[in-house]
Amino acid sequence: MTSTSTIKFARKAAPAVPTDAKWSVADVQTLFDMPFLDLLFRAQQVHREHFKAGEIQRSTLLSIKTGGCSEDCGYCSQSARYDTGLEREQLMAVEEVLEHARAAKAKGSSRFCMGAAWRGPKEKDLQPVLEMVREVKKLGLETCVTLGMLGQGQAEQLADAGLDYYNHNIDTAPEYYSEVITTHTLQDRLDTLDKVRDAGINVCSGGIIGLGETQTGRAGLIAQLANMNPPPESVPINNLVQIPGTPLADGSKIDPLDFVRTVAAARITMPTSFVRLSAGRQEMSDELQAMCFMAGANSIFYGERLLTTDNPDADHDQRLFERLGLTSI
Repeated sequence: MTSTSTIKFARKAAPAVPTDAKWSVADVQTLFDMPFLDLLFRAQQVHREHFKAGEIQRSTLLSIKTGGCSEDCGYCSQSARYDTGLEREQLMAVEEVLEHARAAKAKGSSRFCMGAAWRGPKEKDLQPVLEMVREVKKLGLETCVTLGMLGQGQAEQLADAGLDYYNHNIDTAPEYYSEVITTHTLQDRLDTLDKVRDAGINVCSGGIIGLGETQTGRAGLIAQLANMNPPPESVPINNLVQIPGTPLADGSKIDPLDFVRTVAAARITMPTSFVRLSAGRQEMSDELQAMCFMAGANSIFYGERLLTTDNPDADHDQRLFERLGLTSI
């Protein structure tokens, strides 16, 4: 493993899936073990019970403050601990963010997500973000932010500004978490999600596939999400983008069909959640994306950039939608 995994901290044990959980890790593993076509068929059946077939939500993600994060997430180009060639940028001005939001709406996005590379926002940083949320809402877009771990009262301020979703991914299986990140724990992330839920904001939380976890680890990730009460309303499934300079830049890529299996397991275990194809879509073929839609994915990040990595351009996505007979929500 990378040098980050050798750093030792006194830490709380990773929270395990509770024994009375609706979905055990073994249950989810059983889904992964199904014949591939049977799994997709089941996932599509579940999907059609709760969503209209062929409707896909388009969301746009903008990095409103790039680089310089103090955390050591082994996959992230924005960590100040790694030399990835990324230039550190200050928080965008509100009007600049609104220009991006207007362009996203014009291209068909219905949700606008804003991400800032912080361990957590200071109060002076939060105030302009609150203004961004209020102004983007006025454009008729759903709003989402990802700002790191929230302090006391910050979720309530975001709720008062009208925030619809807060994104805070749990990244990977509980038992594997400290192999990827050492500067905070999974419980730290769950604590922030509790604050978000208590403030009445919808939860957006998922994970990253291809961090070096086993298939059982992927089952553990899905079980952890599915057993939240309630499960996240939005579940991003990211395929690791291997960024030079990060500790996970040289890992082995997973079988693409295992990625599809993960999407299907998310759909079956979280039937009313939006399951989003997120990072890594630039490297997916149209055919692989079509299988993910068949497996129950009904949301994509839309636009040329995802924080700091490339994403398929909007024209390509529009052609793909036309070829597959998909419509936008």
